[in-house]
Amino acid sequence: MATPGRPVRGSATGRPIMAALDLFGRRWTLRIVWELHGGPLGFRPLQQRCDGMSSSVLRQRLVELEEAGLVLKTEDGRYGLSPLGQDAREALGPLSRWSERWAAALAEDGR
Repeated sequence: MATPGRPVRGSATGRPIMAALDLFGRRWTLRIVWELHGGPLGFRPLQQRCDGMSSSVLRQRLVELEEAGLVLKTEDGRYGLSPLGQDAREALGPLSRWSERWAAALAEDGR
């Protein structure tokens, strides 16, 4: 698991930003966080919102996000963002806005 203080891709020391980028860089992780922003979802509804990703990958990513403290399993078995997960989702907002400006700038240049 990507954990601050432990070696991760790109950082032998596990600097917190590198651990976060390693975690969020895993396939489907950002999508799961994005889809949970509206509230808790059951496994199957979450899988459907994620374009039907395989159940084994979804299960693995949910375990990783739970271990990282970003996702909690509710008493009724649904998955939701923890307060830390909500903070992460909000922190991604500026990056999302930047990416829209980046895409528009590249489109203007004909790329």
